[in-house]
Amino acid sequence: MLHPVGPQPAAVYWRRRAVLLGLVVAVLVGGGWLAVAAATGPGSDTSVAAAATREAGSSAATPSLEQVVPSLAAVQVPTPAPSSTPAPVPDTTPAPPAAPALVDGGPCTDDMISVDVRPSAPTVAVGDKPTLVLVVTNTSPVSCTRALDKGLQEIVLLDGGGGRVWGSNDCFPESSSDVRPLPAGQAVDFPIIWGGLTSEPTCTAPRVAPAPGTYVLRGRLDTKLSADAALNLT
Repeated sequence: MLHPVGPQPAAVYWRRRAVLLGLVVAVLVGGGWLAVAAATGPGSDTSVAAAATREAGSSAATPSLEQVVPSLAAVQVPTPAPSSTPAPVPDTTPAPPAAPALVDGGPCTDDMISVDVRPSAPTVAVGDKPTLVLVVTNTSPVSCTRALDKGLQEIVLLDGGGGRVWGSNDCFPESSSDVRPLPAGQAVDFPIIWGGLTSEPTCTAPRVAPAPGTYVLRGRLDTKLSADAALNLT
């Protein structure tokens, strides 16, 4: 093999061998390439290309800023809860009736006058006979008419516990007819002398001098009462 023998020169035989060796090498290289191509298959390049295409498409469809910050349309704004304050309820309370208009010269109601008791002195000795004055005043802005009969006037004396000690109409009641007009702001005095002894409405109980102490005077003109006034007995 290494020393060709034939009628041709040796160089010819060497060239033929080199060409044959090249063909063999070419066949081996080509066969190896075909084997590799058959093993990988035509779908591999397609899958790689499709993946690259999807990645490129995804990047193009969603900007990088929107991948980090959500779209405002996707943010849910909480709906404010309805107010828990109830609606105001209308006041259906009927209005009080209006006070009747004052008529000049009409009757004096209890709301138009005041009654007071004024002793001649705040302190008197036991057994004395002080003068007690019943004062009726028209406190309204108009003139009015009122019955001031003796039988409608009364002054009573009460002890510290509210017990009745004496009354001006107990033993010597008087009667009269005295209806008169009272100009606005006018006061009328009615003096009554207390005999200094106890009494009761029937005037049948023994009458004695009350013990020293602090007492209360209370006046009345029919249905109108006065405020209390103090009287000290010493």
